[in-house]
Amino acid sequence: MAKVAEIEIPYKPRNWARPFHDSFQRWAAIVLHRRAGKTTATLNHHQRAAIDDAWEATRLRHIEPKFTDAEIDELLQHRQYGHILPLLGQAKSVAWEPLKRIASVIPHANPNESELSIKYPRAPKKSRVVVPITGPLNPDANSTTVRLFGADNPDAFRGLPFSGVAYDEYSQQPPNIHGEVVSKALADHLGYGIFEGTIKGKNQLFRTYEASKHDASWFTLWQDVDKTLATEDGATITAIRRAMADDLDQIAKGLMLQSEYDQEWYLSPSAAIKGAYYGKLLEQAIKERRVGPVPYDPALPVYDVWDLGKGPRMSVGMFQRFGRQMQMIDYHQGIESDGLPQVIAELKRRPYVWGKHFAPHDIKATDIGTGKTRLETAAALQWPFIEVPDIGVDDGINAGRLLFPRLWIDEQKCQPFIDAIGEYKQEWDEKKGMFRDVPYHNWASHPADMYRYAAVAEEQMTNDRPRPQQPQARPMVGPTAWMG
Repeated sequence: MAKVAEIEIPYKPRNWARPFHDSFQRWAAIVLHRRAGKTTATLNHHQRAAIDDAWEATRLRHIEPKFTDAEIDELLQHRQYGHILPLLGQAKSVAWEPLKRIASVIPHANPNESELSIKYPRAPKKSRVVVPITGPLNPDANSTTVRLFGADNPDAFRGLPFSGVAYDEYSQQPPNIHGEVVSKALADHLGYGIFEGTIKGKNQLFRTYEASKHDASWFTLWQDVDKTLATEDGATITAIRRAMADDLDQIAKGLMLQSEYDQEWYLSPSAAIKGAYYGKLLEQAIKERRVGPVPYDPALPVYDVWDLGKGPRMSVGMFQRFGRQMQMIDYHQGIESDGLPQVIAELKRRPYVWGKHFAPHDIKATDIGTGKTRLETAAALQWPFIEVPDIGVDDGINAGRLLFPRLWIDEQKCQPFIDAIGEYKQEWDEKKGMFRDVPYHNWASHPADMYRYAAVAEEQMTNDRPRPQQPQARPMVGPTAWMG
């Protein structure tokens, strides 16, 4: 007779989380106020999926009813679940201890400090240990894993076959992280994807929720603090009320903005990110409807401005100038291992009349693989670059600020740029409790640097076209020639 062990997981779901845990939908978009318990809920969601074969099998059959038992058994092997936060350091400080705590009651669960992972063993079907709360626990060599990652190092999880992934604080992660890095990895196991967090403007988390809120194949939730106060009880409510009172006191003392309070607790999408260089300028551009459709004018040249890198770190903005008005009509970001040749080829496929091509000073750097400078490589591809003057980061950002009130941005073609420029911010000094006078380097840096170069190079975007040379008059000869 099989042994039965009752294990109490140290987790009590909040009321909002119960329908989330009960859902078998493959995708979820969850927008919650601060301190709503989303990280704790999602870690428990991963752990349940990792140790409960019956739940995972039911989820797979819900997605694809035609699966055979043999196919289900194959998909249940070697399952891996990823929980991604904006930074690896943040994953360790915010989620690692809670994950170890809920896993500590699972027999034979093995934490790995260096990988920030928990390995859960599985056993052959006939000797499984039944855990009534979470389902079958399978202590054997055949294992499943829950692991934490940081979006600042996507190469760490590129290509891993996931049975489930959560993007925690998705609004602070690179917008392309799912489509270009993770989505293909989820395909192997029909893995689930959870997009969650507190919104930071109308960026990727906001758009994901808006696009999916009426889609029956998604689980969606939008809950501000008023709903929580009306539906939760106990210590949760006490802690939230105290945190809100502390925030109101900080507003009264000038230490916090009302817009930040509204964003964190009431999910207001209009607040700019604290410390953002261009946040308020972007907000003003949206109010003035300078972010929207910006058509290409074939009568004027298109100027491309680059921030050089590899793959997603390669950013190219495409601009047209109308008097003092600058219009950003298009944007391109490299993928995978794209270099200059691949991105130049992509730009040549676009139906634009090209003007000047601008790149920063590192265009003169020598490529170790070819022994040529990037400038020489581009010239060989008939893409002659002009070097943008290096006036320093601070002066470049100031130039960008001066340009922004005259800038129009195509909302559809330049969405990754819009997400990045709103997120580009100063570095925070934890010890001093203040912002440093340097930019914080993350995924938003490359599009923001490109824009800084565009602001510096603006005056060289003159729309002047070289005049065709007039053919010289040939001397006349013959009986009527004046030289005759």
